[in-house]
Amino acid sequence: VQLVESGGGLVQPGGSLRLSCAASGFIFSNYIMSWYRQAPGKERELVATITSGGGTSGGGTTDYADSVKGRFTISRDNAKSTMYLQMNSLKAEDTAVYYCNGRYTIHIWGQGTQVTVSS
Repeated sequence: VQLVESGGGLVQPGGSLRLSCAASGFIFSNYIMSWYRQAPGKERELVATITSGGGTSGGGTTDYADSVKGRFTISRDNAKSTMYLQMNSLKAEDTAVYYCNGRYTIHIWGQGTQVTVSS
C-alpha cells in the first residue's frame, strides 16, 4: 500500500506546476483522494479533494480550499491509479510540502513533495 508524489520543485510567482500521486497496493478507484500541504511552522491543511468512482477515467466531485479556488485543479485517472494537482498562478504563500492522501477503509499518506514559489 503506497502513495508516491512527484512533480514538486522551484517555480517563480505566477508560474505553474503539476503534481502527480501514483498509487499502488490498493483499489485506487474506491478511495477518496486529497491533496494536503504543510508550510513551515504551520499545520497541515486540506487543499483539494476528489471523490471516488467515476469509472476508468476517474471523474469525480471536486472541492477546494478557498485559497486555491480558480487556480488549482485536482483530477484522477483510475486506469493509471494516479491523481494530479495542476497548480497555476502560483504565489509565494503556496510554498509548502504537498502530500497526497487516500481515504476509504484506511488513511494512506504519501511522503510529500516540496513546492517552493520564489523569485
